[in-house]
Amino acid sequence: MISVCVFLASSHGHDPRYAEVARATGAAIAARGWRLVYGGAHRGLMGVLADACLAGGGEVVGVLPRDLEAKEIAHRGLTSLELVDSMAARKDRMMALADAFLTLPGGFGTLDELFEVVTAAQLGHHAKPCALVDVAGYYAPLVAWVDGAIAAGLIAAPYRALLAAYPSPDAALTAIADAVQR
Repeated sequence: MISVCVFLASSHGHDPRYAEVARATGAAIAARGWRLVYGGAHRGLMGVLADACLAGGGEVVGVLPRDLEAKEIAHRGLTSLELVDSMAARKDRMMALADAFLTLPGGFGTLDELFEVVTAAQLGHHAKPCALVDVAGYYAPLVAWVDGAIAAGLIAAPYRALLAAYPSPDAALTAIADAVQR
């Protein structure tokens, strides 16, 4: 069974397409018989993703810092909820549990998680695929920034392959399946 870690917002955002893609991603992970690993919250896009995966019969593992559980954001309906001591421990645990990483729209925390796993891949700490779902051009500026950093000589060109962007969850999950099965 493939375990895919999904990074995304704990808010809904203003564009309803974000929730649609989160829902479609959760449903697609369940339909493939994969395990979802995510941040463990019931709020925002995180909750939409987890609920869709659970509704499709999928296994969902949440990883949540204890201090966030106390703020009553823990999703209580998951297959498994792991409580950890810090955000750093959360990222470490999600990285250990996952075979691949998928990023949907999100903010600072989402980008922190994304860049931690991409940097770990760049350093050779893992060879797990990392993908973005570019909902309505949300990640186009980030992809342009990466390309600009490569053009400026600040990121080596071969590392561009560490961060692929896809137009839909199905395209991203298919690419992940191909990469994991190699």
